[in-house]
Amino acid sequence: MTTDDVLAEFRGAGALREGHFILASGRHSPMFLQKNLVFQYPERTARLCKALAEKIEARFGKPDLIVAPAVGAIIPGYETARWLGVPALYVEREEGKFRLRRAFTIAPGAKVVVVEDVITTGGSFREAVEPIAAAGGEVVGCACLVDRSGGRAEVGWPLVALATVDVPSYAPDEVPPDLAAIPAEEPGSKRLKG
Repeated sequence: MTTDDVLAEFRGAGALREGHFILASGRHSPMFLQKNLVFQYPERTARLCKALAEKIEARFGKPDLIVAPAVGAIIPGYETARWLGVPALYVEREEGKFRLRRAFTIAPGAKVVVVEDVITTGGSFREAVEPIAAAGGEVVGCACLVDRSGGRAEVGWPLVALATVDVPSYAPDEVPPDLAAIPAEEPGSKRLKG
């Protein structure tokens, strides 16, 4: 599956949006990939995650399990694990930090691939690895459906991306005037208030 094929799945679901968006990283961007509009369609999600599973296995071999950061990556993490034939776990925030909860356990030495949906900076990957390592798991790599950093995200581990695109993003104090003139939306869930 090519980058164009991946973006066609997003366009087909109405998930490739243009405007002024504040990303989970806090950076501003003129484009947002509303991945949940893709994930509502099992057939689209299956096509994407099957291709991602194939890339994971080609790069890292078959892992023992997949771990995804909640909430956004739970669906693609599960579907990718299904194609690999391995368990799917997720980490979720508790007091601001990712933790294994819900009786999830990782066997010491288990080979783990962390699966994300869309990345910009790789911050969620770096955070998600902490509870995996604390449980004794061995992170062999990270994978995502879309790397919107153009390959510049620093995840800290080898990365497999199904699609790599170079979408501009700006620090809050570097937003260009034409983008700043558009009202900003925060479509992600990272900063939702409980």
